[in-house]
Amino acid sequence: MPTAKKRARTYDPAKTRTAVLAQFGNVREAVAGLSPEQLALPTRLGEWTVRELVAHIGAALSAIGRFLDRPEPGAPDAVLLDWPFATSASSDALADMAHRLAERHPDLGTYLADIEQTLTGHLDAHSGTRLLETNVGAMPLADYLVTRTVELVVHTDDLNAAVPSLGIPYDRQALAACTRLLADALAVKAPGGSTEVRIPPYAVVQCVEGPRHTRGTPPNVVETDPLTWLRLATGRTSWKDAVDEAKVTASGERADLQGLLPIMS
Repeated sequence: MPTAKKRARTYDPAKTRTAVLAQFGNVREAVAGLSPEQLALPTRLGEWTVRELVAHIGAALSAIGRFLDRPEPGAPDAVLLDWPFATSASSDALADMAHRLAERHPDLGTYLADIEQTLTGHLDAHSGTRLLETNVGAMPLADYLVTRTVELVVHTDDLNAAVPSLGIPYDRQALAACTRLLADALAVKAPGGSTEVRIPPYAVVQCVEGPRHTRGTPPNVVETDPLTWLRLATGRTSWKDAVDEAKVTASGERADLQGLLPIMS
């Protein structure tokens, strides 16, 4: 796992909180009208059905309450940029939990509404500086909320792919935070300054070892849109397919990111 030697960019805790609640609300409202047949549809996440994916989204948000119920750690020992590289280690456990939650909560509308109410109460009661003992390590609540934007935005995209008629919208601030965290994770995985990765309008990062660009047009440039970026970063699409479909433009001898992706799986 790459080591995050520097802290991620600063995120406004109030905006992150609003973004998390807004995107969760978008999901909750959209899935409320799904039929049993739609909930049984497959997703691009292996054997997960739509029902199991929705159950997992709820679990990703209710994790905040579970961590708050634990004793507060004495000091942080993880940073935000550690999180993207630690998620694959728990993938089997997450799949098992999603299956069990889907069976336990046949009424997903009530399940999500209860989580939303409880989450709002937790966020009202605790400041962003409150430390949580997460599966990655101890980090502030404000930082952990940024990771929830990735869970929500990426899985919103999964739901839209599985049930195109849903058309779940993306909260702008949630999409921005997700894009920035995954872009910064690339810079941690491939430190350097030879390649500029642009994901307008939300992020620009320098990465990949080699001659550092200082002025003028960078010799190695990659540019894509936020949704394509999150699909690349999480393995939902391949570098080759994105380039072939003109979803990515890449120029320069160090602009091929194929060997660095995905970042999360």
